[in-house]
Amino acid sequence: MVEPAPEDGPVQVRIEYRIRTGVDDNFVDAMEEVRLIRLRDGAFRWELFCDPADPRRYVETYEVASWAEHLRQHERATVADQEVESRALACQEPGKSPVVEHLVSARFLSASTSKSE
Repeated sequence: MVEPAPEDGPVQVRIEYRIRTGVDDNFVDAMEEVRLIRLRDGAFRWELFCDPADPRRYVETYEVASWAEHLRQHERATVADQEVESRALACQEPGKSPVVEHLVSARFLSASTSKSE
């Protein structure tokens, strides 16, 4: 893995959740509050998707302008933000953790993180 340069971006963050049966409404409600947090902290696009082929699978995606902006999001988390995220995570299937991916725009990836031939 190569650490992106601070100016690399935009960055798309994808988080896949496995939700217990019967808590969909609770999860979606909590994620609506997560949406507000992400947008407040610099995201310019946010969405929550549900897989129709696997209704327990939800994917949150959001985009921020740069890798530095994404790292700042981690620093901005308040106790109240952590409580909201905990409510969403409480809906996870037991023993499952969210799977997080970070994608950086290939068009604006700095030369230091590009693959060499």
